[in-house]
Amino acid sequence: MMQKSPVVTISAEEQMYRPNSHFTPKKGWMNDPNGMFYLNSTYHLFFQHTPFQSVPDFSKMHWGHAISKDLIKWQELTPAIAYDEKGAIFSGSAVVDKDNTSGFGDGKNIPVVAIFTYHDMKKEKAGEIDAQSQAIAYSLDNGKTWTKYSNNPVLKNPGIKDFRDPKVFWDAKRKQWVMGVAAQDRQHFYASKNLKDWVFLSEFGKDVGGHGGVWECPDLFPIKVEGTNEEKWVLIVNINPGGPNGGSAAQYFVGDFDGKTFKMDTLFTKQLQKEKVAWLDMGRDNYASVSFDNVPDNKRVIIGWMSNWDYAQEVPTNQWRGSTTIARELKLVKKENNYSLISAPVSELENYTAKSFTKKKITAREKITLSEANKIDLTKAVVNLNLKDLEAETYTFVLSNKEGETLSFGINNAENYLFVDRSKSGKNNFSDKFSMPITKANLDQTFLEGTFKIILDKTSIEIFFNNGEKVMTEIFFNSSPFTQLDLVSKGELNVKKLKINQLNIN
Repeated sequence: MMQKSPVVTISAEEQMYRPNSHFTPKKGWMNDPNGMFYLNSTYHLFFQHTPFQSVPDFSKMHWGHAISKDLIKWQELTPAIAYDEKGAIFSGSAVVDKDNTSGFGDGKNIPVVAIFTYHDMKKEKAGEIDAQSQAIAYSLDNGKTWTKYSNNPVLKNPGIKDFRDPKVFWDAKRKQWVMGVAAQDRQHFYASKNLKDWVFLSEFGKDVGGHGGVWECPDLFPIKVEGTNEEKWVLIVNINPGGPNGGSAAQYFVGDFDGKTFKMDTLFTKQLQKEKVAWLDMGRDNYASVSFDNVPDNKRVIIGWMSNWDYAQEVPTNQWRGSTTIARELKLVKKENNYSLISAPVSELENYTAKSFTKKKITAREKITLSEANKIDLTKAVVNLNLKDLEAETYTFVLSNKEGETLSFGINNAENYLFVDRSKSGKNNFSDKFSMPITKANLDQTFLEGTFKIILDKTSIEIFFNNGEKVMTEIFFNSSPFTQLDLVSKGELNVKKLKINQLNIN
């Protein structure tokens, strides 16, 4: 007698909310990306993880682990580094120690060294200030298994309550490892020759940038200015709270690093006098963005946590909570004495196009239906659109479903800002901070033309305006999938080119 195959049931939550093209853990809580590196044709993503529950247990935090060949399709592995008697495993980084400076190598395998924050909950509960210190572990099997260093911590707490999230890189010019550590609302730098013994270099951050919350998850790296041989250094600092639209966000600084001190560029200093803060992403749901170590061709690739501490623990998923943004490549652009750190989805995303819809020169008054129900699956799509002959009007994209729920976004070209309005997008009563007044990204001019690249998933939107000069990332929880996309305005609409790609990432 033939046995029947077991019936696999997919929960309504899985079907509705589990992303198609963004990494999520199979179960449990996730937040910050950690320890990201590339080695032997494989990208490694580690992340803050509580595997056994969908709300964070900060006393039992692990590093979760996933791998990918192309930054798009991820395979989750067993959690990599678990908490122990010294504390929970908080955020940090990992480096490929090609020259075995650490001495952890065995002569056959390149050691990968993870640098993380030990968080001692007993000390925190006792009110002691030095609950956080920096520690290391190493792997000789490409990140699969890890051995914690016997003399941890390698960097003790200097008497600062919030002292965490070490980001380490190899400073080739000075032949030293450099560690950036978030220290309350400052950035501290340390140097080492062997990843074990660290000396203090300098501090950065007093009276510059955003200080509405604690600084976290820093990242310092060199990058060429696009189209030139000029090299600058970029420092990314995540901050919570104090984001441009509330809660968590990432800011950046442009300057120079001499092996000891990071100093802001004079032009960028003038920018900040006007802008106050330079934001990596103006949406509400891109936090803890940091870059991969050892990426080929010196590309600077980042991934962020696609949520916000304002409501991350309350979002309406129970099997898992948290996802990552799409992987993005960073570039530094200089225009009219202003620096912009722009980001765009990695090109590998295009390899997953299942079908495309293209249309040129669409002209209409007041409304254009860009995608009708059943034409393209808008829960896994990339929309590319060029608008021309823009007037001082508001141009609104509207995603809608059969329940009449809508997600609206676009450009107010009269008052000069981009916006996302998720107040009518579905479930939002889980937090009074989720559908605040609409999210805005200020623009410095009125535009005659504008390009949008829009990545749509089941519960997220990532908007890249004018090749990533402004980015907005937001999540939502609709009752059924959005099936239609319209563009509306009071006047004439001129679409130069529309291309919608449906993705197939399984």
